Amino acid sequence: MTNESVLCTNCRHEMPLTQYHLDPNNEAVKKFYGKIEIDHASAFLYFNKKGIVQELIHNLKYKGYEEIGTLLGNWYVEDLKSIKPETPFDVIIPVPLHQKKLKERGYNQITTFGNALAKGLNIGYNDAILFRKKYSKTQSKKNLLGRLEGIENVFDVHISKENHHRHFLLVDDVLTTGATLEACSRALLKIPGAKISIVCMAMANS
Repeated sequence: MTNESVLCTNCRHEMPLTQYHLDPNNEAVKKFYGKIEIDHASAFLYFNKKGIVQELIHNLKYKGYEEIGTLLGNWYVEDLKSIKPETPFDVIIPVPLHQKKLKERGYNQITTFGNALAKGLNIGYNDAILFRKKYSKTQSKKNLLGRLEGIENVFDVHISKENHHRHFLLVDDVLTTGATLEACSRALLKIPGAKISIVCMAMANS
């Protein structure tokens, strides 16, 4: 399938780009102020209800159009190459699905996006380090309190010496409250010497 069949040229020109990669104090970074220490955070697109980005991510997440993740990853990686973190990114970590959810859906919607970023940045992709301990209902159907409640105990990590002192680039689809990404980051920070950066396909307009 070609890029044109995934997203027409006219639609591509109308995509709401954040340009967050150009601003080290962007709105994505501010989501984590005073909560966790991160090296970098950015999101590629703005997510608006009933907008083109919502439609794309819905098709990726629920209709099996995984090529959308590849398209967005290949597009955004060119921007991310301009970021020069003090410590280079070592490995991309996707926000994991619980095994039950993975079986229900058949795939993690972050996989193709994460793999495209990994290939473009010439770094590793590892979906086995971070895992989800608890099965939970879809976050988008919860209110803010429901999202925050108990999320800190949902994720954990497999720790091995080979992953000590690595800079993990955590990837997700939509950044909303930041609660899930904060919980994932706290789990990854159990690994000695770990550094965290965060990249999302989109960020919800608050």
